[in-house]
Amino acid sequence: MRPQNPTVAQIREVGQPPAVRGRRNSEHWVADVYLRRISPYLTKLLLKTPITANGVTWLMVATGISAALALLIPGMAGATLALLLGQMQMLWDCSDGEVARWRQKTSPKGVFIDRVGHYTTEGLIPIALGLRAAGFPNAGWMDTPWPLIGALVSVMVLYNKALNDMVHVSRAYNNMPRLEEKAEVAAPRSGGLRRIRSLVRFFPFHRAYHSVELTILAFVAAIGDLLLGDLAVTRFLVGFLAIFGVITIVGHLASILSSSRLR
Repeated sequence: MRPQNPTVAQIREVGQPPAVRGRRNSEHWVADVYLRRISPYLTKLLLKTPITANGVTWLMVATGISAALALLIPGMAGATLALLLGQMQMLWDCSDGEVARWRQKTSPKGVFIDRVGHYTTEGLIPIALGLRAAGFPNAGWMDTPWPLIGALVSVMVLYNKALNDMVHVSRAYNNMPRLEEKAEVAAPRSGGLRRIRSLVRFFPFHRAYHSVELTILAFVAAIGDLLLGDLAVTRFLVGFLAIFGVITIVGHLASILSSSRLR
């Protein structure tokens, strides 16, 4: 029987096992760098309440949606709030698993709600960025192409995320074992693709489409807008996301088909 009032060290030992910290794709870099150092303190507080792990995940969902909506507030205020909410979303994301592991109550529903949260947030943020680039809510925002471009980026982000889930679905349909999150499994079999992938490490533009990176980039763009006195930097960001979104999808699809993930 686990103690009702665990220490931070106990929570870290149970809630952050090597199998979790060593995950190649599921562990975001901000969690690895600093949020996993903070999350046990939040988890300790949550364990004193009746909230379930799924309840914490719903808080993550709500925080992510709020981050996207915050970008509709013009100027630095909206960008700063989105930045903070983006970090908070990931902190909830760390703690929900820690609560589940401590209480030994993991479930497929929790994984599903987690997916809903990430898909929803990362689909809404590009739309909000497109509206922000258009000057929403000021007059004339509907006369610009930026809302449409933001919506197209949203579709690309969701499609790119779905590619990973398509891999798991395809393996399940063929009664194949669960895919291990190892670099050698995801590595392209083609030497040319491996070389391209190595080069991309120096300019990892494909990472820009996660909620944390999107809110960080939106904040940096807002600073640029403030210095220039217009929305040029935010518009550049949305255009960048649109162009490199196509490259990311093509590269991701080629990487999957040439790797061992479907073998």
